[in-house]
Amino acid sequence: MAELSRLPGPIMDLWDWQYEGACRETGDEQFFHPEGERGASRRRRDANAKAVCARCPVIQQCREHALRVREPYGVWGGLSEDERTAILAQQTPAAS
Repeated sequence: MAELSRLPGPIMDLWDWQYEGACRETGDEQFFHPEGERGASRRRRDANAKAVCARCPVIQQCREHALRVREPYGVWGGLSEDERTAILAQQTPAAS
């Protein structure tokens, strides 16, 4: 018989933290850049998104999720795409 204690919990338990996200009070466009957005406009949007993240009660869970699944787009857990890429690069040993 299968060892049930080794199975993951219900899927809802894995995503439950998202219901507490401060970002639920804002639109997605604040966290995901439109195609072709660059320069000051993108930096301003990222800064505004990060300000929402800074007051979020689940910022740590969000950040851990984004790094674990290698979220490719948007601001997650107060980190931009480039910041997450840099963190992941430091965690991955260089190929020899």
